[in-house]
Amino acid sequence: MAMTIELESAYRATTYRLFLPGGSCELRAGVASETLRCWLETAGVTTFSILTAHNPGSRLTDPDENTQRQAQLECDLLELGYEPYAGENVATDEDWPAEESCFVPGISVAEAMALGERYGQNAIVCGGADGLPELVWLETS
Repeated sequence: MAMTIELESAYRATTYRLFLPGGSCELRAGVASETLRCWLETAGVTTFSILTAHNPGSRLTDPDENTQRQAQLECDLLELGYEPYAGENVATDEDWPAEESCFVPGISVAEAMALGERYGQNAIVCGGADGLPELVWLETS
């Protein structure tokens, strides 16, 4: 599914909640987070991404299938040498379920994009040492 104004609005309105050592952090695309910036600095990390395998193409998918897809994404990240932290993407639309996600410190934008595309996502969230999460739209099949 291509980017639309509706999708862009929905993704920007989503809360990207991270469960990091020392506490949680809530993010919005395009809004810098001092909490995340400090965590990244302390961890010595200059890049990050938030990835999910849930609901590819922004189409509601069976919860069991989402769970299996997410487990495979987590295995892929571990096999690539990353230490993903748990997260969840919480839409403001109450009809859309929260999606389990992974916060991946140290991953490059290119590698995060490749994983997002592999799991059929329309977009991923990426950022740098400044703690500013940004939407990155993908070319999905």
